[in-house]
Amino acid sequence: MNILILGSGGREHAFTLKLSESNKVNQLFVAPGNAGTHKIATNININPTDFKAVKETVLKNNIKMVVVGPEAPLVNGVHDFFLADNELKNIPVIGPKKDGALLEGSKDFSKQFMQKHGIPTAKYKSFTKDNLEEGYAFLETLEAPYVLKADGLAAGKGVLILFSLEEAKAELKEMVTNQKFGEASSTVVIEEFLKGIELSVFVLTDGKSYKILPSAKDYKRIGEGDTGLNTGGMGAISPVPFADDAFLDKVEELVVKPTINGLQKDGIDYRGFIFIGLMNDNGNPSVVEYNVRMGDPETEVVLPRIESDLFDLFDGVANQNLKDKLFQVTPKTATTVMLVSGGYPESYEKNKEITGLENVKESTVFHAGTTLKDNKVVTSGGRVMAITSFGNTIEDALEKSYRSIDEIRFDKMNFRKDIGFDLT
Repeated sequence: MNILILGSGGREHAFTLKLSESNKVNQLFVAPGNAGTHKIATNININPTDFKAVKETVLKNNIKMVVVGPEAPLVNGVHDFFLADNELKNIPVIGPKKDGALLEGSKDFSKQFMQKHGIPTAKYKSFTKDNLEEGYAFLETLEAPYVLKADGLAAGKGVLILFSLEEAKAELKEMVTNQKFGEASSTVVIEEFLKGIELSVFVLTDGKSYKILPSAKDYKRIGEGDTGLNTGGMGAISPVPFADDAFLDKVEELVVKPTINGLQKDGIDYRGFIFIGLMNDNGNPSVVEYNVRMGDPETEVVLPRIESDLFDLFDGVANQNLKDKLFQVTPKTATTVMLVSGGYPESYEKNKEITGLENVKESTVFHAGTTLKDNKVVTSGGRVMAITSFGNTIEDALEKSYRSIDEIRFDKMNFRKDIGFDLT
């Protein structure tokens, strides 16, 4: 079978590598892909949200399954586009339709969904410029820090955590009246701050049954000790040591089952990944957010730990017989450390040549913001590559990742030297 993967990051490279291990997969195509996917698949330089170009690619290359990496094509309705097209409607898309993608596409929708189905989450209210004064009043009922979330997609930058009431009011006004995050912040969700340790649990579902994938914890801040600006993720670890069987059983009973059942009750035929961002507050899980795809860089530690055939699992999603599919996970720990461009997450330069990749022997290099220029691998984004290693402990795996990083060079390369600092 020929498969098309939409996206260009480390997550998509991880999907491509895992699918390439299946003897049921013939050719892999990635749109647009990166320098890493180029080695094991055919890159096609189209925008994943250009559905007309996606259709042409699918028909031209006899694609029989589409795996959607990022959220934008899902929220924009790529799955619905396929179902509405006579030439595409029988080609399975791994990823929810537009109604299910609202779990990520609208913070307000996802909070309503959680409330409706009794899923533990922070108390909240939503506001627009028309009821700004009510927003101010609601902020006054909360204790610092204050959490403001743009309702729509804001490229991972639409969440503010503020420590002063005055600043929270000013930012609320900036978001809803001056559209700080564009259309995404015309509605803003204000919620109470959840205390605890954050982690992510990933679910793959065919709309009826589900498999719970390995847990992971990522590190969002640019600086050591979780300081500085938020990024798309500077590293990740799986499994999460404090997410023991007792805690994960609670997550399944209180969060996963009500989520899957809630989607069914609401008539949402959901086939794909659900990323559940959780807070562990003294052993009690509370949902911070849903995403409707795998996380990045969490994918780079979760997928390598899955020993089963990933295509087989996707086939189970497409044919709604996921419950019959073999699912095994290695007990080993996986860690990944993200190499980023100097200046990221603010302005940074591109087209920096990357050398030393051929010397990496102990780790898997997942390309994210890379491309080929004159047959050389160069940087093309802020988060450049994720260096993933296995070990019997977090320390073992991290040592390998950092040893591998010593082999890699590009101008102004930056990375965090303390991934996992709070777990070891």
